[in-house]
Amino acid sequence: MSSTLPLLPTTVIGSYPRPKWLREALRLRSTGRMKEEELREAFDDSVQVVLREHGLAGVDVPTDGEMRRDEMVEFFAERLGGFKFYGPVRVWGANYYRKPSVVSKVSYREPMLVDEFKYASSVSYTPNLKVTITGPYTMADWSYNEYYKSKEELAHDLAKVMNAEMKSLVEAGAKVIQVDEPAIHTHKSEVDWAVHVVNESVKGINVKVVLHVCYGDYSIIFPKLNELLVDQVNLALKNYDYEPIKLLKRYRIEKEIGVGVIDVHTNRVETPDEVAKDLNRVLKYLDYLPPHKFWVNPDCGLKLRPRKVAFEKLKSMVNGTLALRSRLKSTEEPTLKPLFSR
Repeated sequence: MSSTLPLLPTTVIGSYPRPKWLREALRLRSTGRMKEEELREAFDDSVQVVLREHGLAGVDVPTDGEMRRDEMVEFFAERLGGFKFYGPVRVWGANYYRKPSVVSKVSYREPMLVDEFKYASSVSYTPNLKVTITGPYTMADWSYNEYYKSKEELAHDLAKVMNAEMKSLVEAGAKVIQVDEPAIHTHKSEVDWAVHVVNESVKGINVKVVLHVCYGDYSIIFPKLNELLVDQVNLALKNYDYEPIKLLKRYRIEKEIGVGVIDVHTNRVETPDEVAKDLNRVLKYLDYLPPHKFWVNPDCGLKLRPRKVAFEKLKSMVNGTLALRSRLKSTEEPTLKPLFSR
């Protein structure tokens, strides 16, 4: 596998809209009218569809769209020891998820993502495939704690099991692992130990490690970003009209920056020219960073957008990036290699 990429590599955050026929297959399975092997085939087919659309859009570093995951915490809680589900909890509006409870010591049973990574790799148009995993702090924050003395103690145990999963992925050939921590800037009083927990989770993971942070008070986590043992931080920026780049410059964040240029909260499709102008604005403002340290991505996962809208947004993201890429010069190329040893 080549470890080099074009300037401004394009990627996705992780999730992508499930095809309608997959949603129907899940409904049939829930009522006992579809066999498990038939649902597995539907999942596999949907991964092929997602990768085909990512390829047609021109994404440099795709994912499998997280087709097998209903929700980012629930998926892992179902597969780890120590969790129990009591019922659905309303998140917003008519949206519910099964919030897990920790009722005993969390434990690692077996690899959770290796099989899906191997399948996606076998049908991917590029070997530069990214795997996403929910981080230990968010797992702890979005679960009920009925066993541990503190959330911090729970999060440290979760860091150990997530570290075991990441090591399984590396052994299976994963070259890029993204740790999703949307909750890490929720509680200012916890951010110091939250950083230690994330660092514990990536210890010994010597492939490219990306941290995804989105939506919330960035001023809580940005002063700590350089302390995180990750190669890259990708961020929701478009939704904030790029105001957070002021904090990036204030704290001189030296990591690779994944620039969120697509607002996933609206069906409006950004134009390629808009994407190119936004990217140029970010690169000029953060002029202390060389061009090879910037990647391009949507603000967050696209799974809640209509599939056609999601695809058009990706095409605009790529085409806008290509327009700016053609005007950039750099003495170094972006790389898939880790920037330091963990």
